[in-house]
Amino acid sequence: MTGTMSSVSDSRIPTRGTAIGLVIIGIASVQLGAGFAKTLFDEVSPTGLVWLRLASSALVLLALARPRVRGRDRVDWLVVLGFGASLGIMNWAFYQSFSRIPIGIAVTIEFIGPLSVAVLGSRRRRDLAWVGLAAAGVVLLGAERADLDPLGVLFALVAGGCWAAYILLSSHTGRRWEGLDGLAVASAVAVLLLTPTLAGTERDPLADPRILAFGAAVGLLCSVVPYSCELVALRRLRAAQFGVLMSLEPAAAAMAGLLVVGEQLEPLQWLAIGCVVLASIGATRTSPPPVEQTAPPPAG
Repeated sequence: MTGTMSSVSDSRIPTRGTAIGLVIIGIASVQLGAGFAKTLFDEVSPTGLVWLRLASSALVLLALARPRVRGRDRVDWLVVLGFGASLGIMNWAFYQSFSRIPIGIAVTIEFIGPLSVAVLGSRRRRDLAWVGLAAAGVVLLGAERADLDPLGVLFALVAGGCWAAYILLSSHTGRRWEGLDGLAVASAVAVLLLTPTLAGTERDPLADPRILAFGAAVGLLCSVVPYSCELVALRRLRAAQFGVLMSLEPAAAAMAGLLVVGEQLEPLQWLAIGCVVLASIGATRTSPPPVEQTAPPPAG
């Protein structure tokens, strides 16, 4: 009986190569989804589109998880409410950001959030070098592009701060809510939080079945596919390995912006993205493993 159970359990754990492939698929999916979303901004606002994305992914997660909400104490709800608020504001701010600046630049600035979490968790002086490298990358972003929208940059910084909060709160949520229950409830909270922002201006676009279908497709690409891939991949990969792979996000976002939206970046800006990617890889590889592996959400 024991041997049979072991073989069944092992069959559900992907090989290391498969796990890496799944993470890369998830990264490509979320950034392609963001690029696809940007092509729709002429028809629906960033706020309307991010609401559609979160609503569609929340419906899928609630249907899959069927979270148990009875018997929860006050702390359970405070944690998941904070988790949902960080998720909602992060996505809203990110969509506001890349509606104003190139996707690759928005993700690069936003990535300062999880990078800060990795560095602060390390407590090693040499990790200050990674902070310096990332800071240099951010400074380089504005060196050749004087017309970079300051509001877009500000929204990216807000998204990065919320991403850092999401990572920290996801660990607490995972300890207090089973399986996908916490993520499903947090997704519903994020949708409810953003619903008042749709008042008035979004009624017609959101009533269009075609826009609703596009919003569902963005939700599938940006949430359901990457979350599913990461969930399976983390059965094999250590948190540090996962973090290194996630460091590819800014470069993947820049490529998606180029291929899907036609956003051309200057050589110095590609160098800036490279600095942030290297800083993220370095900080992740030198940070001690967390108590509990928790996947940060994909940007976009």
